[in-house]
Amino acid sequence: MADNRKEQERAELHKMIWNAATDLVHAGGVDAWDFKQYVLGTMFYRYISENITEYINEGEHAAGNASFDYTKLSDEEAEQARADLVQEKGFFILPSQ
Repeated sequence: MADNRKEQERAELHKMIWNAATDLVHAGGVDAWDFKQYVLGTMFYRYISENITEYINEGEHAAGNASFDYTKLSDEEAEQARADLVQEKGFFILPSQ
């Protein structure tokens, strides 16, 4: 059931992106290459943002802090883990970002 829903969401996202690209390119306002770069960059940023949030939350939950949510943490509190996360994951994103 979850795989079917995921496939439906992926198909809807693909359709929305395709329609937006078609509208922008045909209207002459945006070059197809520029649109592709923007969309792929945005999707990648969202992926790594969700990835680091999930990684941190899973670690905290496993340590017994079941109510922890990285997105609710202040940037100042999150900064304390920057060096370790960059070493472990290769990147770091503040909760506000």
